[in-house]
Amino acid sequence: MDRNTAEPRVDSLPGPQSSEWVEYHHETAAPSTYVYDFVWDITEDAIGPFCTDADGNVLLDFTCHVAASPLGYNNPKVLDRADEFDMVDPLKIAGQDFYVSTGGSPDETSLPGPAHLMDRLTDITSHYDFDTVFLSNSGAEAVENAMKICYDNCETPKYGITFDGAFHGRTLGALSLNRSKSVYRRKFPELSGIHDVEYSEAGVERLRSKLDADTGHIPPEEVAFLILEPIQGEGGYRVPSPEFLSAVDDLCREHDIPIIADEIQSGAGRTGEMWAVDHYDIEPDVITSAKALRVGATISRSDIFPSETSRLSSTWGAGDILGSMRGALTLAAIEDHDLLDNAAEKGTYFMDRLRDISADRPLVEDVRGLGLMTAVEFDTADRRDAVMETALQHGLLTLGCGQKSLRLLPPLDVTERELELCVDILDSVFTEVADAVASA
Repeated sequence: MDRNTAEPRVDSLPGPQSSEWVEYHHETAAPSTYVYDFVWDITEDAIGPFCTDADGNVLLDFTCHVAASPLGYNNPKVLDRADEFDMVDPLKIAGQDFYVSTGGSPDETSLPGPAHLMDRLTDITSHYDFDTVFLSNSGAEAVENAMKICYDNCETPKYGITFDGAFHGRTLGALSLNRSKSVYRRKFPELSGIHDVEYSEAGVERLRSKLDADTGHIPPEEVAFLILEPIQGEGGYRVPSPEFLSAVDDLCREHDIPIIADEIQSGAGRTGEMWAVDHYDIEPDVITSAKALRVGATISRSDIFPSETSRLSSTWGAGDILGSMRGALTLAAIEDHDLLDNAAEKGTYFMDRLRDISADRPLVEDVRGLGLMTAVEFDTADRRDAVMETALQHGLLTLGCGQKSLRLLPPLDVTERELELCVDILDSVFTEVADAVASA
């Protein structure tokens, strides 16, 4: 498959082979979130945003697996380096109890391991004075460990602050922080003392009142952390105002409350900066990352981490040899190929083009985003869902978020041609959906 000439090509979705794979999968799989019956065939051609399904359909994937594959499929910027690695078994070891060498000395080895990934993560967070990393399996684990180090760092931990629309993971502790959809938290016990406010300047003012020594009911010294997504993901790709995040920073500095920036979806170059918080006047005390890194990471200062590391939790994180290698190689590719600049420039171009095709279309209410973290909001959830399904039939993979928004996550090295393919499909889809509504 030639990335320079590839185009989406669909006969039928789902085709017979895909349907068979889906049925086989669900014979033993527990219920989970599946958007549609797209089945990637890993034995067939795939490159950048293009992939092939089990029936030979070629799809333009603008989901990047919810930002977990920031350079798309089989990207040579990562694979060419990883090809030097001869597969070993086990590829995962008990990373909290053993160390990994990739040959020679740490400075001489040609391939990065878990320690190199941690070293790189401290480099790209050094402007926040971060010097310590704990690797784990997933974003949810990264959040769990962020909470744990903040609780441990607080002398009288009793409270945590989250925001309306927040999504921070599906493990039991992280669920207590979610405020995007009630289904995520329903029937599960919650951590006590978690308070929420609006994701806005008004929310900061309400939090200020809650923390006020004379009129408030939350003692600031008992607040272990405030956690936020610099750009909300599951909550609808809500891009905050600079004034809002600056107010959050001022309030937390005033009361010495640590800020956890959840960068699991927005980090690693997605917004045109390495971290979404880099766009704003805010200094986090902890950053959580995952997805693009292929492992989870909790990054902070050594004075915030507990001295007893056994208080943190992960079985494989620092021992996921292949995941850590690919995470380190991804960060190197972002830097070596100027992909932050590409994300910023192509993101601006993409949003301009999306606004062009959305003009005078009543079904589209808003186009927003930062870098290549982009959303189109529709007038109803049904209209959003119809656009997603119709786009799929045209060979474009997208995802929903929030109540009625469509999220678009092209690879960080996306080309103008690939963006135009997406725009052309959406332009046609908007017309089809509008016509269907008119004739209903």
